[in-house]
Amino acid sequence: MFKPEDDMSSGAPKHMKDRHQEILDAAARVITERGLAETRISDIAEQAGVSPGLILYYFDSKDRLLAEALTYANDQFYLRTSREIRRLGSAKEQLRRLIDLSVPGYLPEYGRLDEWALWIEVWVRALRDPETAKDREVLDQRWRAQISDIIRIGKASGEFVAGDADAFALPIAALIDGLAIQVIMNDSTVTAERMHRSCMEVAAHVLGFALEPADLVSQPAGA
Repeated sequence: MFKPEDDMSSGAPKHMKDRHQEILDAAARVITERGLAETRISDIAEQAGVSPGLILYYFDSKDRLLAEALTYANDQFYLRTSREIRRLGSAKEQLRRLIDLSVPGYLPEYGRLDEWALWIEVWVRALRDPETAKDREVLDQRWRAQISDIIRIGKASGEFVAGDADAFALPIAALIDGLAIQVIMNDSTVTAERMHRSCMEVAAHVLGFALEPADLVSQPAGA
């Protein structure tokens, strides 16, 4: 087991940063498995392979740890999707890939069930916790901005005919959020495939581009 002095005595900021991230990652996994209300510091410590005392050294309280863990998990998704999207040459391809990655369970290599479960925890906690509510707003604004940026690229290239990118990004983001909840709840009529098709059809209608058969089939990473 690690103790606070173990990390401090090393004098290595990178080590401390890595340990901090390992605890956040462990917390996100435990929250996904047990739910936010049932998550205990001891559960997170066991998952991370550290002592509860070390966790309380890095974080002022359980509430702060849980709030940071939720934000951290969503940061990781944002960074991963941003890297993938930047590799693609057209706005339409970028939008399709963003939708691919956003549908829970649609891509075998990216389940996203865990990440969507964490998003739901963020929304629930934000109802009663002002700090989480602020974090939630920042995360949602960034999510919509990611879509807006793709729309602007598509408008500049002539792929999309949309007017105000921010105005068009809002309904697309809301559709993805709403349908994802149905998918992870195992709704009998809202499968991952149906969600993907619905999102692509609405995006094509709103942004004014033609759908091809390939747009409705998941593409391998880097394709």
